[in-house]
Amino acid sequence: MKPTTFYIGIDGGGTKCRARLRAAAPSGVTGDGALLGEGVGGSANIRLGLDLIWTHILDAIDGALAQAHLTRAIFSDTSLGLGLAGITTGADCERTIAAGPRFAFANAATDAHAACLGAFSGRDGAIMITGTGSAGYAWVGGRGHAVGGWGFEVNDDASAAVLGREAIRAALHGFDGLAPHTAFTRAIMAHFGGHPSDVVKWVTTARPGDYGTLAPMIMSHTADGDLIAVGIVERAAQDLGKYLARLNEIGAPKICLVGGMADVLTPWLAPWTRSVLAVPEHDAIEGAILLAHGAPNGMAVEAVMS
Repeated sequence: MKPTTFYIGIDGGGTKCRARLRAAAPSGVTGDGALLGEGVGGSANIRLGLDLIWTHILDAIDGALAQAHLTRAIFSDTSLGLGLAGITTGADCERTIAAGPRFAFANAATDAHAACLGAFSGRDGAIMITGTGSAGYAWVGGRGHAVGGWGFEVNDDASAAVLGREAIRAALHGFDGLAPHTAFTRAIMAHFGGHPSDVVKWVTTARPGDYGTLAPMIMSHTADGDLIAVGIVERAAQDLGKYLARLNEIGAPKICLVGGMADVLTPWLAPWTRSVLAVPEHDAIEGAILLAHGAPNGMAVEAVMS
């Protein structure tokens, strides 16, 4: 690829996307370019539709451009790296790039791959994302290995969305007398209006991010020692531990726990996990900027079979 004057990295998750604009590195070393601006947009999970997510991506880019006193006119001299939730195949990468405006160069990958590139500056390692959704990903020996991350409906263990779903399930069980009805489950029911019909109405249009908004309430009642809330968090931490063990087994020497739920769930993890956990060197946006510089996009990614 031909070097460009500007580099944009996008970290797009289920709740929001973040953009970072850097100048070309004078030293020629990836990541040394001056920071020119940053911006934030809405969800960039491609499952929501490419037209919608590109609106959000461009909102974020516009915010970064505004800080730099630049416009979209620079796109023809800009390399773009996209790390987006919902991407699972090389075909997803191609159609996502094709749906957007033209840049001098564009590269796309899963949000997990971008986060892993950033966390280890492109070296071998693994990340476990636990935010609105969840996904494990290892970059070992030039190959990507995905563990989980197959969507809220069937997977996304130890994510804010699944915690929210389990909280609602527990609240309905409590209401029906199938399980204890605690201060926590009563608070969840009250949040929706107090009756299961209110819950049913809400879930009809709710998205994973909506379920995830219940996470603070869950953690608040967990801190109070509510047995139902504590049980939900303990199960999430156990699930998270299974993913960490699998990523280490694949060959990742260290694993970075990232995402909005990472700090929340870390204290609940088993003691053995401390030996494999590491602090990310850089964030996922820097991983996306590595993609903009031509780093491998991890395709084809190996889905790790049990």
